[in-house]
Amino acid sequence: MAASAPKGDWIEIGTSAGYSTLWLALACRESGQTLTTFEILAAKSAMAAQTIAAAGVGDVVTLVEGDFLTHVDTLGDIGFCFLDAEKEIYGSCYEAIVPRLVPGALLVADNAISRQADLQPMIDAALLDPRVDALVVPIGTGELVCRKR
Repeated sequence: MAASAPKGDWIEIGTSAGYSTLWLALACRESGQTLTTFEILAAKSAMAAQTIAAAGVGDVVTLVEGDFLTHVDTLGDIGFCFLDAEKEIYGSCYEAIVPRLVPGALLVADNAISRQADLQPMIDAALLDPRVDALVVPIGTGELVCRKR
């Protein structure tokens, strides 16, 4: 039986070489979703394309090379977002994503502890944002998890 997930697009911002993309692709297969992943750097996008092809997950993953913030208006409702891009754009991405989240949707931002000094303004805003329930989960490099109310 497939896991229940909020309706809406699944996105990843900051593909890099595609490691997280592969884990997300497994979740997509299980829940009947697809993933659109955005990578701004051409070299990383090329590596990610190879990773996606080698792992055979191209049926559930669409790789978009380019700046997520220039593509955000092409998106519909968002059911899940994994954010692991350049830390200086986290705040802008957060503000672009949260209004598009469907009720129950998740936004997970990586490196909330390891890069806390860089991300603290965005973390503080999320923790006080009445649109979401938010917490920092102290696993690995730390994850800011926001759930749309």
